[in-house]
Amino acid sequence: MKTFNEKLANWIHAVPATEAGINKRQEPTVYEQDFVQHLIKAFAAGVTELADLVQTLNQQGFRCESGELWTSESFSEEMQRLGY
Repeated sequence: MKTFNEKLANWIHAVPATEAGINKRQEPTVYEQDFVQHLIKAFAAGVTELADLVQTLNQQGFRCESGELWTSESFSEEMQRLGY
């Protein structure tokens, strides 16, 4: 007689996934945390338009992850990448 359900045998040595996905949590990177702080600062200063937001991020010295200045296009692409 077996001491376990054979249909569940593949779960015996299961290893949690390291990538994010449905029902999986991934901690934000330092870059993402800094991004949020700079966005909060800009919104708190009354920025509401995309062009002004991009200009404010550049003035704050916060750059894209690649190190380049923000543009409306790069900001929109980053928001899509991050899932917002």
